Amino acid sequence: MSIDINAHYDHIYKYCYFKIKNLHIAEDLAQETFLKFIKQGSYVDRDKPLAYLYTIAKNTCIDYMRKPDYVELTEEILAENDFEKIELKRVIKEAIDTLPSDEQELVFLRYVNELKIGDIAKITGISRFSINRKLKKALEGLKLVLREEDFFE
Repeated sequence: MSIDINAHYDHIYKYCYFKIKNLHIAEDLAQETFLKFIKQGSYVDRDKPLAYLYTIAKNTCIDYMRKPDYVELTEEILAENDFEKIELKRVIKEAIDTLPSDEQELVFLRYVNELKIGDIAKITGISRFSINRKLKKALEGLKLVLREEDFFE
């Protein structure tokens, strides 16, 4: 089983951005992820290449954050003038930030990168049942937070 790098580059880039919160560094880390993946050609032909790719991306981001000069940056709003969109993004981001990090990651993989539950199970090593249960709990938590913000009636 091989993997189409072009089909997954954007997803890995978004995943790195989710972890690092910086557009340019996320791009570098995504490229580094694919270089490491390609160098490990012996694993590419095994059963779970997508899970392996996400594992490399996660570890690459962790390695970057361990560097002594790492500073966490807030989300970059470049040339956006739509204040309602900015406010909506802020409210949603704050709501997601209230979730535990494992639930944040599941929400990201499922709803931002649009991965199937089976793929998420392979990536995280968690059963499909557990993922469904955790996603349901995370979405209920988000609804509660957004109701408190009078966003979700």
